[in-house]
Amino acid sequence: MALLGIIRRWHIRDQVPLREIARRLGISRNTVRRYLRTEITEPSYAERRSPSAIDKYAFQLSALLKTEAAKSRKQRRTLKQIHEDLKELGFEGSYDRVAAFARVWRAGQTDVIALSYPPSAAESIGRESDFFEEEKSYGECTRA
Repeated sequence: MALLGIIRRWHIRDQVPLREIARRLGISRNTVRRYLRTEITEPSYAERRSPSAIDKYAFQLSALLKTEAAKSRKQRRTLKQIHEDLKELGFEGSYDRVAAFARVWRAGQTDVIALSYPPSAAESIGRESDFFEEEKSYGECTRA
């Protein structure tokens, strides 16, 4: 539940003092007082965006990851090797930044494949179904 909703409910409906609300939530009494006085529904914070060391090398890293993704699994280079290549280009960041960039890049590369027909219609249009049942006969008993 939203912090402002909790503060307002405790103060207005439950008659909890400001000092007790501040103690329960672990925030300053002045903050509680300020939230109660304002008409906003949620506090807004400026989005923090600090430049990363990898931003200058994002294009080269994307190109490297794209060429590596096209190779077979055994032919691909590891992220540690790619990190070493970036260091030769002047990158001073850590391996962790390269790995984090690669995770985000890979997540953006997944595509959703749409079926041209619904799976339940496979039998109606003459295609084989992936699921079937087979009965085996062992003497007197039959198992599915």
